[in-house]
Amino acid sequence: MERKIDNLCKMLLDDGYIVGKSFTKKKYDAMFEARESCKDGFDLIVACGGDGTVNEVVKGIMTSENKVPLAIMASGTVNDFANYLQIPRTSEEFFKMIKKENLIEVDLGKVNDDYFVNVAAAGLLTKVGYQVPSDMKAVLGRMAYYLEGLRELVNQGLEPVKVKITSEEHTGEEEILLFVVSNSSSIGGFKRLAPEADVLDGLLDVVLIKNADIAELANIFVNVLTGEHIRHPKVVYYKTREVRIDAEDALVVDVDGEYGGKLPAHFKVIPKGLKILV
Repeated sequence: MERKIDNLCKMLLDDGYIVGKSFTKKKYDAMFEARESCKDGFDLIVACGGDGTVNEVVKGIMTSENKVPLAIMASGTVNDFANYLQIPRTSEEFFKMIKKENLIEVDLGKVNDDYFVNVAAAGLLTKVGYQVPSDMKAVLGRMAYYLEGLRELVNQGLEPVKVKITSEEHTGEEEILLFVVSNSSSIGGFKRLAPEADVLDGLLDVVLIKNADIAELANIFVNVLTGEHIRHPKVVYYKTREVRIDAEDALVVDVDGEYGGKLPAHFKVIPKGLKILV
């Protein structure tokens, strides 16, 4: 990855751009660096990393007065948002993208006082993202997530959680295994988990998987590959501008693959909240 970044920097410098480069060492480094870059008058911030890094950079931009556009150079274990936007992966193609300056304004999600670029979720397997050790991610890549997911499923079993959903489109109490509030259709490497999601529609997509047995759950996840799972009787799927979720248990919320606090939580969309290079 470092070679790819260096190649991009060289091409930009040779073309007359002024470039600053920094590396993150710990949590929130990317957020603070993005905030400083917004103050320093840069025209573009390039986030090099996975969804968690992109999330931090976006937090830095959103908490700044000068909201600098973002470009994403995917390099982490899971790059759902960059993959969804079909961002180029080579230095040469990425450089051409910068030169074209094709900016779009995409929606952002907000959960309580936090932001999410791609997804906020809670329930079955959602703790996997931040429980997988960094060195395991580096060595095994996406396989590390699957192995941790299997381990959690064995340990956790299928314990449903009683939640209260409050939104204009759907309100009521449900016993669920999983809920997802998504901005894009690509989540956890599954390209069609929220199949109708669109970062330009000014809405968030909600997926609820109700209490189900192993056979029903297997059927749901097989159909995730085609997006047909949303027609399963144990799945609730709809679009909304905002939704509140309360739970009897203090359920942990995963925000773009990172720990994002616990329920209750209020989720809402920020239409055209972020300028991004595509």
